[in-house]
Order: sequence, then structure tokens, then C-alpha cells
Amino acid sequence: MADGTGGLARAVLREQLRERLLARILDGEFAPGERIVESHVMKEYGVSQAPVREALRDLEAMRFVESFPHRGVRVRLISERELAEMYPVRAALEEVAGRAAAPLVGDETLALLDDEIEAMRAATRDDDVHAVLVHDARFHELVFEAADNALLLDVWRSLHAEIRALVTYTRVRVGLTDIVESHVPILQALRQHDPALAGKEMRHHIEHFGALAFAEKTRTEHDDPEKIEKTARPD
Repeated sequence: MADGTGGLARAVLREQLRERLLARILDGEFAPGERIVESHVMKEYGVSQAPVREALRDLEAMRFVESFPHRGVRVRLISERELAEMYPVRAALEEVAGRAAAPLVGDETLALLDDEIEAMRAATRDDDVHAVLVHDARFHELVFEAADNALLLDVWRSLHAEIRALVTYTRVRVGLTDIVESHVPILQALRQHDPALAGKEMRHHIEHFGALAFAEKTRTEHDDPEKIEKTARPD
């Protein structure tokens, strides 16, 4: 079962395949809309068809890929419009989670949140975007778990692909360090067990970077000379 890069443990083959394929999607090796061919993955990793199909099913459930009859599996294309529509929804969810988690969060979870920030910092130093995304997602997941609301957690998890895509899209404009350090005020608010402040920081975290992510596109459109000329020209 060796794949030439250290091998894949048989007992966790499906999970490791999923994570390796996910890393390649997030790193852009598999581009949006590109087909992931089962036989190629089987050959590359030296595995049978079953774990490849299972891993791809997992990625489809996470909304990173889509399968089409007679056309196979392709990386899901998440449009800028989808992201623009998603981030205010996520901001609202995050505020609810922060408010609910603040009075309930314990020392163990606070320590885990701190660990995730440190892991993001280490990944930033290594310029490991995939690792930053993994730890960023886990940070927020810990807050949602602390909120102790199963429906809220399920809704957040349903946005998994869009959330990671938004972080990837945002970091092109603002950089990984800014994204990572913006988690610190959230942790501080949770340590104070202040529901209003925790909710505010959670919402601000998403709204701030969501706005930055799309501000440049909006500015560029407004500054387009042809569009300005057309606007100024009388009908």
C-alpha cells in the first residue's frame, strides 16, 4: 500500500486519502471544475478502488467535490457570488455561537482554542495554507461545540467548503498572519465569559474579512473607466 511518500496506514486509509485529496484541492493542485479521476488516484497512491470512492464520497458530503453521471467527480466551483452571500449568514451564526458558548466554555476548551491559534501561527511561518485552514476551522468548531446546540453546529458544518473557500479567497488580499491574529480577541472574550462581547467579536471576525475580500472587486468595478464613462454618458 505504499504510495512513495511514506505510505498509507491500512486502518485509516479512507481518512488519509480524504485529507491528502483535500490538501491538493485547497492548494490549487486540483483546480475548481477539474475532474478527479479514480483510476489516477488509485495508481498514484497504490490503493484499490473502494477507499478512493469512500474518500471522494466524504469530500462530496463536505461539498468540496461534485459527482455527475457519466462525467465522474469534479472539484466543486464555488463562485464569488456564493461566497458573498455566505459570509453574512456565517457572521450571524458565529455571533449566536459566541453568545451561547461564552457562559459555558470551560478551561479545557479555552486551552484547546489557544492551541489552535498557536498551530495557526506555526503553519503561517511555514506558509502551510492547508494547515492554517484546518486549524482555523477547528478553532471555530470548538466554539460551536461549546455552544452546546446541535442544530447550530450542524448548520455551521454544512458550510464547511464555503468557509474554507472564503478563508482561501481572503488570504490572497490580507495575508495569513492577519487572519490568524484576528482569532485572539475572540479567545479573550470567551475567557471573560462575556456573551455580548464574544458574540460581537465572532461576528466582527467574519464581517471584517468578508468585507475586505470583496471590497477590492467592488472598487475595481467602480473604477473601471468604461463603466464610469458609460455612467456619465447621457442616454
